[in-house]
Amino acid sequence: MEQTLFTNEVILAWLHYFSENMDINLAELKMLDITGRNKNLIPTIMTHRAVLVFTDAGHPDIFYDMWNAELGDCVIWYNEGSDPKGEMKHDRVAEMINRGINASAAMLVLNPNAATNYQIGIENSRFSPGSVQYVCREVRAIIMNKLNLGDRDNICIISGESIAVEAAIAAPEGCVVAVEYDRKDRTTMQCNIDKFGLNNVVIVDSLDNGILHGLPVPDIAFIVGSPRVGSEIKKLLQVNPAVRFVIYTLDFDVLTSLPGILRDNDLERTDLIRVEVIRVNSKKMMEPFPSPWLISAKRAME
Repeated sequence: MEQTLFTNEVILAWLHYFSENMDINLAELKMLDITGRNKNLIPTIMTHRAVLVFTDAGHPDIFYDMWNAELGDCVIWYNEGSDPKGEMKHDRVAEMINRGINASAAMLVLNPNAATNYQIGIENSRFSPGSVQYVCREVRAIIMNKLNLGDRDNICIISGESIAVEAAIAAPEGCVVAVEYDRKDRTTMQCNIDKFGLNNVVIVDSLDNGILHGLPVPDIAFIVGSPRVGSEIKKLLQVNPAVRFVIYTLDFDVLTSLPGILRDNDLERTDLIRVEVIRVNSKKMMEPFPSPWLISAKRAME
């Protein structure tokens, strides 16, 4: 079992403390331990009405980051010190932005405006503007369906910035390796990481020099198809022969090259779809979007 400051006994003590000092249904709590782990605090608070957060010292900007993520109206219930005892206090996040956390403790975050519905296909307006042309949300929702992520999956995303964001939220116990070849795209990816409060995303500039060997082994890979797709597949298979692939392409040459690439790498295609999205805009005109092919593949089971 992974070592943590907050053992079962400590957690039970904090639960007892909060139940004694405020009117809260413990069965409705989401618990999150952010000590020594790459856990996503802000997305968790955004989607849960009550989050019991266990944290260690060394988070000087934690409340400012929450306020910057438009969580200023959330209410923090806490005490002074590291033990579940003494007077309980509460303040809005907006009133705590100049405070940090300098000791291990637990705090209860109440967010009555939490978006508790399952979110897939985030609005493009929520992403950081920059060098990236984001895929439309409907296509992204289908991509996420094809990825079919578990909460502990490790994912390699190549040139898919908004997919990396949604994957990091969908797999909070896993790791996302975001491969961005272009410097401007890496900057935009970092802006999105900061904006969404993601701690489980690692940005790299290529798959060269064995960089994947020092990172969590990917279970799944999403690749925006380019002339590099063959070498990208080979490098991913070197670290995990069982990795699953979802490949996105608008390029006919890439599409027609894929059967040979899959065959050469002992991969079998498990799915092939073309996605077409047409919206009716404010002028009552049909507005088409790019129509990508999505190809899913994996090694055949022996």
